[in-house]
Amino acid sequence: MNKLTKTAKVGYLTVSLLLCLIGIAFIAVPSISAKILSVSFGIVLITFGVFKIIGYYSKDLFRLVFQFDFALGILLILVGNLFIFTPYNILNLLSVCGGIYILLDGLLKIQIAMDAKRFGLNTWWLIMLLAVLTGIFSLILIFHPSSSIKIITSLIGVAMIFEGVLNFITAITSINSSKQSTPEDNIIDVEYIEIDK
Repeated sequence: MNKLTKTAKVGYLTVSLLLCLIGIAFIAVPSISAKILSVSFGIVLITFGVFKIIGYYSKDLFRLVFQFDFALGILLILVGNLFIFTPYNILNLLSVCGGIYILLDGLLKIQIAMDAKRFGLNTWWLIMLLAVLTGIFSLILIFHPSSSIKIITSLIGVAMIFEGVLNFITAITSINSSKQSTPEDNIIDVEYIEIDK
């Protein structure tokens, strides 16, 4: 297996599960402190950003998931540091900024689903469905109608679960970390017979 691709895939799956677990924690304990919320989310964003950059430089056979990930990886690392080092008024910041990022990621995943359909992957519709649902919920998160801390925290939790599931399914179905072909593999030996005229 291509080591970078395998590392990026494992990273995607791990961070996706972490997003789901943190989302569940936010829903179960909506009164969680803003500092814990901010720092934990910042760490997840930085980790995800690193794996996205690794994925961009990998040699994924399908080249679907990682095509936008260099810029997104840098963005996630910067935003993650913002959440870690400026944990004040974090709920509104997390709600709006997180919602915008999740909306952007959902739109990019819609494009990935369309590319996957053209590529012949049978699971393209599942990525499309999850991307649309995630995008719709991100709009709710951005324009949250409530000022209640508990409701906002729960909305953030649900959004993180949506994002985690979307990335998990995308990684499972669209990242191919099998052995890549090399230039030597593409050499075809042929024999020819010279015919005297």
